[in-house]
Amino acid sequence: MIVLTTENFKAEVEDYSGLAVIDLYADWCGPCKMLAPILSQLEAEYPDVKFCKINVDEQPELTRLFNVSSIPTVAFVKNNTFADISVGFVPKESLKRLIEENK
Repeated sequence: MIVLTTENFKAEVEDYSGLAVIDLYADWCGPCKMLAPILSQLEAEYPDVKFCKINVDEQPELTRLFNVSSIPTVAFVKNNTFADISVGFVPKESLKRLIEENK
């Protein structure tokens, strides 16, 4: 999973022509820790999708781009266009459905 920063966001997300799934999380967040292994499984299942993560405490500028009000938040960006969002802990199947709908 690619760790996004203000330095690499343009190259990894804005200039990317496919679907990017972006996990906005914090190290202290329990539900974020529960979601992390699910996202790792999905990353293995979808090699054609780019999986990234943003630490909301370390990257406040990027966090503001997604209007994050609660974590975990998973943002779906395709061809540099905001496609969908999932807020809070959700089951793997829900994220899988959102990936399929936005691929």
